[in-house]
Amino acid sequence: MTEALTKEFQAVRALFPHTKSVVFLNSAAYGPFTATIKQAISDNVDLRIRSDKDDSHDAFVTQDELRGAYARMIGAAKRQVGIGLNTSFGLNVAAFGYPLKKGDEVLISDIEFPAVVYTWRAAAEARGLRLKFIKSHDRFFDIDELQKAITKRTKVLSLSWVQFFNGFKNDLAAISALCKRHGILFVIDGIQGMGVEPINVRKLGIDVFTSGCQKWMLSPQGCGFFYLSDEVRAKITPPFMSWLSVDWKMNFSDLFHFHRPYYDSARRYEMGYFVVLNLLGMKAAVEIFERLGIRNIQRHNHALIDRLAAYIRSNPFYRITCCMEPRHRSSIFTFTCKNVVRLHAGLLKRKIITANREGSIRVSVHLFNNEKDINRLIEVLEGFSKGS
Repeated sequence: MTEALTKEFQAVRALFPHTKSVVFLNSAAYGPFTATIKQAISDNVDLRIRSDKDDSHDAFVTQDELRGAYARMIGAAKRQVGIGLNTSFGLNVAAFGYPLKKGDEVLISDIEFPAVVYTWRAAAEARGLRLKFIKSHDRFFDIDELQKAITKRTKVLSLSWVQFFNGFKNDLAAISALCKRHGILFVIDGIQGMGVEPINVRKLGIDVFTSGCQKWMLSPQGCGFFYLSDEVRAKITPPFMSWLSVDWKMNFSDLFHFHRPYYDSARRYEMGYFVVLNLLGMKAAVEIFERLGIRNIQRHNHALIDRLAAYIRSNPFYRITCCMEPRHRSSIFTFTCKNVVRLHAGLLKRKIITANREGSIRVSVHLFNNEKDINRLIEVLEGFSKGS
């Protein structure tokens, strides 16, 4: 990393008040706010208290700016991106809007995050679909098992880009190619890779990509976005509808026009007016990613993880439980030991925020972390291994 880029990361770290007293390594659960995000939200609250200006039209502008920003981040066109409430929002658009017939099969990993499972379970129950689970190996998704599971009735594969509990990043290019050969809709839950791993959804041939923004994207809870390829968008019937799925040309003084066409873009599937505070928080957060660049963030995060991984390998008390192969690693690192629950509690007591997931300590390294944070974690781990 160049000296100039290092200074940029240092400057961004200074925007996060928590870094003065807390080692936060839990962005896979939720993202801390910057001072700029707090200010953007606070300014809008003050405006609404004063009520001396109608800012409702401003929200539409912000929403449109966000569509463009997220589109750039994932290699999409703005017309292909819509604003949602969370990851499940885009999953539901696909699960209840894509044309499927009774008896069609939907494939899901047997170690998938519940948001994927329950969305498609509900769709299967309502639409007469068959839900099939793909067998994993060593708690990692296995593309060979996917190939075995495909039949003539298989119509959908719904999969996380990065597994939530061990950070395994799926090979989307290889999986997408398999889906294309069999005419399978490829739906991605992108939340655990969004903002920290580069992606180009069009080059990868992803049909639906959906992500909440409250984790790695550092935004308020209850906001996200989704992507629909042009081909798939043309086939999806909106499972819900809003009057703002129609283009009113921002003229809300002439609304008795009930034959206007729906948007010919992902906006058709949005759900009306969104929380302005969320939109403003999202906008302030997006500026950080545009400032640093996702590929630079990935390099930064992986370098810090390498430092931690080297220590874990050197101490026989601990064992790495994530995959460190270049194509499968992510910004999530996991390891285990005896007394994981006690270790997690001990870290929390020392203001080192991690997560206990499926028998491992999950460390989520992000753009505001630095070597000092990792050294502090290693110091505590060393003490725990000697005193446990």
